[in-house]
Amino acid sequence: MKRTGKTKWTEAMLPTVAEFFSPTGPLAHAGGLLFEYRPGQLQMALRVEKSLLEGPHLVVEAGTGTGKTLAYMYPSLRYSLLTGKRIIISTGTKGLQEQLFYKDVPFLESLLGPFDICYMKGRSNYLCRQKLYDIKPASLTPDENREYKVLVNWEKKTETGDRAEIPAFPEKSTLWPRVDARTDACIGKECASFERCFVSEMRSRAESSNLVIINHHLFFTDLAIKMKTEDASILPAAHAVVFDEAHELEHVASDCFGISVSNRRIGDLARDIRQAIVGTARANAIVQAAARMVDRFALLCTGLPGKVEPSRVVFGSRSKFLQEYDETYEGVLSSMKYLHLELSNLEDLEGAESLVSRTSQLYGELRYLLESKEENAVFWVERRLAGPGAQMNVFIQATPIDVAETLSSSIFERYNSVVLASATLAVQNGFSHVRRSLGITEADEMIVPSIFDYQKQALLYVPPDMPDPRDPSFFESAKKQVLELLKISKGRAFCLFTSYELMQKMHAALEGELPYPMLLHGTMTRKELLESFRTSKNAVLFGTSSFWQGIDVQGEQLSCVIIDRLPFSVPSDPILQARVKAIETRGGSGFFDYQVPKATIALKQGFGRLIRSTTDRGILAMLDPRIQHPGYGKMFTESLPPYRVTNEIEDLRTFMSGCAA
Repeated sequence: MKRTGKTKWTEAMLPTVAEFFSPTGPLAHAGGLLFEYRPGQLQMALRVEKSLLEGPHLVVEAGTGTGKTLAYMYPSLRYSLLTGKRIIISTGTKGLQEQLFYKDVPFLESLLGPFDICYMKGRSNYLCRQKLYDIKPASLTPDENREYKVLVNWEKKTETGDRAEIPAFPEKSTLWPRVDARTDACIGKECASFERCFVSEMRSRAESSNLVIINHHLFFTDLAIKMKTEDASILPAAHAVVFDEAHELEHVASDCFGISVSNRRIGDLARDIRQAIVGTARANAIVQAAARMVDRFALLCTGLPGKVEPSRVVFGSRSKFLQEYDETYEGVLSSMKYLHLELSNLEDLEGAESLVSRTSQLYGELRYLLESKEENAVFWVERRLAGPGAQMNVFIQATPIDVAETLSSSIFERYNSVVLASATLAVQNGFSHVRRSLGITEADEMIVPSIFDYQKQALLYVPPDMPDPRDPSFFESAKKQVLELLKISKGRAFCLFTSYELMQKMHAALEGELPYPMLLHGTMTRKELLESFRTSKNAVLFGTSSFWQGIDVQGEQLSCVIIDRLPFSVPSDPILQARVKAIETRGGSGFFDYQVPKATIALKQGFGRLIRSTTDRGILAMLDPRIQHPGYGKMFTESLPPYRVTNEIEDLRTFMSGCAA
């Protein structure tokens, strides 16, 4: 999707940054806008402009309500319009990405006129026309047939092919992965629909845009591709990049730079091979080889470490594993080599080149995962259920332990200016953690305080005499506290948990105890849960990690946020273990240098769900007494906004008496 403007912009046509954000500027006179001059927003915008014009890079924490989005959007747009140099804006989620394009960009255009701006997503968000044309409806289930008819009608009128245009389309559709434009099955210029390809059109729009709005996953996927083959880039060249929700960067980069081979991926390749070679002379032999590949990989998975149920474990004994499963492993590789040879010889087969490439890639990645001696990688195994009643998917994975050096050379040394912005980046009012984890050397720093009066708007409750969360008595104590808190707040609450198991246990224990709708994460989609929460009076939502950030519920409907424990990562997590060990090997403290800062940022995100406007009021509750630990507790408390803190539950009743029911 693209918004187009053909204007030749000059200095005289565009307000300066100071003028735009001033009490008498275009922003203040926007029709219908409840404008409030925010000095912090102007200061941030000026620092963003300075970074774009002169450098160095900029790291900025902008508290909720500061107007962070416009503070980087307008100076970026103005700079690009006047210089012709493209700027990439990357967001943490597709939801925020769409908000920028469909809300913030039109707002700026209403003040200044149309611009050349587009947004790009990953290939799996776009329809592949040819795949849709090739589908045989007779092979579909009744649900897939209904989805197929929706897609057929939509394909005739869509200009973008972006799945987001059909919000009613099932989130967990089994048909969509068979018709999306992901690279695995793309045959490029060989495709009969190449001239009308939505992905190609998206790239063409980006090449002529001033601003390109993307998400972090696409940015780092593109970077991972460029690190292997420079010419294979997805994104256009740019002068600068602005990362919003920059606290997500280490996690997303690690994910995108990693390697993963799974039984599902092996099965998908075998299925596509079977479908493609129907009618060829060697079809039967190739089908048998594909089946052997699947069966041998499944047998290989039975020997991998980890429990039968969903789990993540370090794969620390790969050499011993290979000795024990040498024959099975060689069988998988030989099946792949045979398929590669046979498919390479099918010169007239449409899509053969893509299948050959996929087989070759799987062969190389599996060998890396089981044979590599790479020291800056943790090798691990994950078992994951695709859904209720679904088969167990098994993943063999490798994740870089430290991405700092890679990011330093590929981002901070490559772009003229990099701006990292988030409402939660600082720990104890400093950025040493984000600098260290992302490889940032030269950068200006800035903290923009929130415009909210946290002393008046929020009250943080830490119950007295709570046991340590690792104590068996913690659950019963927490249950009593949650029950009392929900009575005081009359529902209208988020109960946020660090454990899916504890969330379910608490929901089951409290269901029926209170006359409020008790919504549970996992019983419907995230979007449906939020809509139900917003429209159900006095609702309570029980959620885990995905509800800790990126959610905006303003007003009385959300008047209480309860967090069960400090959000430390699970100690047994393979990536955490590897990073802690690496830090301690260098003489640092894995706990204080990594675990506490990560948990602090996560806690700031969770508590940040409560106060979203100047009129919001409510209570925050932290049931984990470790937040007052004499050693590391103050790293948390000194990083939070200046909430009033109490250990007395009566203070909550008094405070909430001023909030409408």
